[in-house]
Amino acid sequence: MNPLNNRTPLRPEAQARRTPPPPPPLAATPAPPPAPAPSAPPPAQQRPVETPVSTIEQMVRDAHSASASDIHIRVGQVPRFRIRGVMQVATTHPKVTPEIFEQYLAEILTPEQRKQFATTKELDSAIFYPGFVRCRLNCFDSLSGGAMVLRLISLEIPTIDSLRLPEVFKSIILRSQGLILVTGPTGSGKSTTVAAMIDHLNQMEQKHVVTIEDPIEFIHPSKKCLVSQREVGLHTHEFQQALRAVLREDPDVILIGEMRDRVTINTALQAAQTGHLVLGTLHTRSAINAINRLLNLYPPEEQQAMRIQICDTLVAVIAQLLLPTVDNRRVAVHDILVNTPAMHDYLMKGADDEAFRLMEHDTYEGMQIINQGLYKLVLEGRVTIEEAAKTSPEASDLDRRLRTGGYDVGDARGFEGSKKERIVRA
Repeated sequence: MNPLNNRTPLRPEAQARRTPPPPPPLAATPAPPPAPAPSAPPPAQQRPVETPVSTIEQMVRDAHSASASDIHIRVGQVPRFRIRGVMQVATTHPKVTPEIFEQYLAEILTPEQRKQFATTKELDSAIFYPGFVRCRLNCFDSLSGGAMVLRLISLEIPTIDSLRLPEVFKSIILRSQGLILVTGPTGSGKSTTVAAMIDHLNQMEQKHVVTIEDPIEFIHPSKKCLVSQREVGLHTHEFQQALRAVLREDPDVILIGEMRDRVTINTALQAAQTGHLVLGTLHTRSAINAINRLLNLYPPEEQQAMRIQICDTLVAVIAQLLLPTVDNRRVAVHDILVNTPAMHDYLMKGADDEAFRLMEHDTYEGMQIINQGLYKLVLEGRVTIEEAAKTSPEASDLDRRLRTGGYDVGDARGFEGSKKERIVRA
């Protein structure tokens, strides 16, 4: 064995010296920083809950859809609608705050009207929504704050026939001169009845009709008649000023609205005595009481002279009341006084009882009393006995009429209209 091929084993120390040192460890590459986690969206800001603010126009549309006649708005209250004579809360509209009420005023009033309301604390005006409806507006101040009432008025003028008014109204409005009084409590439909009579005249005669209204309610287009409508505050500054000027405007027919004072009555009588037909309104529930109401505006020493003037110019008195029907509508019932020669004599004497009996029995001239109208409505099945009794000025007389007319009142106390059989004695 070649000794040169045999390596002498080295001692451990020498082995250590001859073994090269291991390479230094590589510097660790720093790990990339972790991707930042997507930041959570900032918490949504809590907005204060806002009270939904309605508008007058939307309220009017809602009221019209509900067949309401009036809208009542008052600070501190939810608006209310009058539907078939009953006040109902409009739950879809918020409670009115002072701020909301100011927004309502800004929506429907001009700056001048707002100044006037702030000064006088009350205001009469009107709102017109073209092609939809017209509203009579009254703004006033109250203990709880501002308030307003809107009366909805259809743009379509009703006719005497569509309202099923007595036929005598057609002949009354066609008279050439004199005084016609339409009376009834507030909200009894006086304006609607007068509008229907004016519309009939407008279709039948060629005349000049002048109206002085506060405010204008129904808008009458000129048909056969030339119709001139004037609104107090818009077309004239003062009612009395317009009343004095109307006789210089060549009218045939004059509508002066409410007979509110002696000046108005005197002007109306003067116009009626000089060849004009004059229509006026009062707030009495019966026809005969309308005459006494006019006389009571004068001192006792003047009443006899005024009685002569009124009786000589009077054409007719129509007293009107409204009551609900079985189909959830409302119908008018009338006290009708026509100034025939016999009636003229009774009125001149102040014989109210005799005049009342003449109204009851002289149906040929178209006269009637309230209970006769109620009796007819009950027999037609349009109103219930209970509603008729509440409306009647003398419920016992109505009861007697129903019994003697063959209507079994005792069996009909639960009567609910024409859909139920009415028991009538043979």
